[in-house]
Amino acid sequence: MYRNKLKLIIQFLLLITCLSVVLGLAKSTDSKGLTPLVADIKVNFKLFSQSTNELQSAIAALNESPQSLIVAKKALKNSRLAYKRIAFFLDYFFQSSSLIYNKPAKVEVEEPYMEYQEPSGFQVIEALLFDTQPATHQKELMAQAELLVSSASDLPSLLYSFTATDSQILESVRLELIRVITLSITGYDAPELKSGIAEAEHSIRAIQKAILPLLKQAGPGSASLIQSLDRTTAYLYQHPDFDSFDRMGFLTSYALPLQEQLSGFISFSKADLNTQSALNYNAKNIFSPVAIPITVFPEAVKTNTKIAALGKKLFLEKALSGNLKRNCASCHHPNQYFSEPFKTSMAFDGKSNVSRNAPTLLYAGFQYSQFWDGRVKSLKDQIKAVIANPQEMNGSHQVIVERVSQSVTYRRDFKDLLLLSKENTVTMDAIAFALAAYVQSLAPFNSAFDRYISGDHKAMNASQLKGFNLFMGKGQCGSCHFAPLFNGLIPPYYKLTEYEILGTPENADFQHPKQDHDRGRYNFFPISYYQAAFKTPTVRNVEKTAPYMHNGVFQDLDQVVDFYNKGGGAGLGMDLPGQTLSSKPLNLTEIEKQDLVSFLKSLTDKL
Repeated sequence: MYRNKLKLIIQFLLLITCLSVVLGLAKSTDSKGLTPLVADIKVNFKLFSQSTNELQSAIAALNESPQSLIVAKKALKNSRLAYKRIAFFLDYFFQSSSLIYNKPAKVEVEEPYMEYQEPSGFQVIEALLFDTQPATHQKELMAQAELLVSSASDLPSLLYSFTATDSQILESVRLELIRVITLSITGYDAPELKSGIAEAEHSIRAIQKAILPLLKQAGPGSASLIQSLDRTTAYLYQHPDFDSFDRMGFLTSYALPLQEQLSGFISFSKADLNTQSALNYNAKNIFSPVAIPITVFPEAVKTNTKIAALGKKLFLEKALSGNLKRNCASCHHPNQYFSEPFKTSMAFDGKSNVSRNAPTLLYAGFQYSQFWDGRVKSLKDQIKAVIANPQEMNGSHQVIVERVSQSVTYRRDFKDLLLLSKENTVTMDAIAFALAAYVQSLAPFNSAFDRYISGDHKAMNASQLKGFNLFMGKGQCGSCHFAPLFNGLIPPYYKLTEYEILGTPENADFQHPKQDHDRGRYNFFPISYYQAAFKTPTVRNVEKTAPYMHNGVFQDLDQVVDFYNKGGGAGLGMDLPGQTLSSKPLNLTEIEKQDLVSFLKSLTDKL
């Protein structure tokens, strides 16, 4: 039955791929890079197919002997490396086909259609091979290997009548470089193999081959870009060890300069194209404050400082509450980094508490959904929901609008800022618009980390730098809290917000943890894969926003790091079969945990 399901997946994805080819992926064949690209991809398709056959053979030979397991793991690593030589091409031009090979070993729900695909490919094989008894999973391993072999053998058919412009080729490698910077070096898709650095090297070499025919043309920056590619691949080759790899050094001395040079070459070549990503390609690099424009998010407000100033005034306005005693700052205190130091906020009645912790509003606009469970898509909808919520501000929208309209000052402010409706009255939409503009403005990007990554190499100390390397490596933090915002925005496209099941307990007693009964996103989308799933928040300014997690259970960062180090709720021994966080311990030393906390403190902005 399992194999039949996998075959159906293959048939469905190949059908989509064939339709893509028939419909045409490019409008033009005006491409000097097309012919050499196709020739190289053909060779690498063949090499990849061979590697999947070798992986299948190694899995078929898997038994209880340690040596057979070593051989299988080595074959998996080799096949992954072969895949990285074609990944940029498949991910960009044939994204549906790429899903077969390297999806996470968990079910991912495709919103808003609520479709999902069973995990398949390398990451599933990795999880099974690194299980305590891998040989007992041989049947499932063979099914996954068969899937890879079958699909890899069909890859050459993708090149039938394939065309692409130089602009498309350049965008594909541009996105692959973002993958290296944000995913490969974190071990995102090979956490157990720890082959991320070697895979990054193969990805950069693939970039190098794809654009070399274009770089051979005389032009400013071509020679330096070629040199930068050589230096980057050499550095990765010379420093393959995952745990000891200096990620900050790699980013500041190699990867980010390479990104800037590649962008400069694309701009000079007048080959700018953005068909798949939410990124601003005109930004200096991925860590620039304007790299992810606020305007790409749902119903983002095109704002100015005057509208944000009006929103700030409304943020402190108690007329927005049902009892004229509460405002937005009642739970999101500006002097406490727009959070509050309580597990959960006091409810409107002044006696009970709301069910979840009040998160910081800093960088809240940089998300595709709002609230812990993501039940609304925009800041404006969130604001209207909070104002009307009986437990929070308990305000009738009609009454609130009437109150605000009675103020001559507010009427003038709304009129001057062109926020009035056609009926020339203040509206709830206009109020939410101004408040959203203010919340959107809460993105300083001036922390010690931001200053360091921008060139001030005195901004972070040695412990913080070690902590960053742990965050993006051994600690596996950066494979959920993605750079540059360190929240759940998934690279390289930044078009989805991720939800995770961590197994956060009801109490902070790791010896006797109690199950938390908050069902999270399941209450909004009642499917099993969302049971106790919560949005991944930013860890920027986390030093100032205790307590932590959706229920405020952890009082300090030491507890948070220790929780992850132990493998989340499942790692503590709780029965959580749906946990998406690995239940395996990270084995961080006490010094490493201290360094990790030090790095988190380097993400604190100056307000």
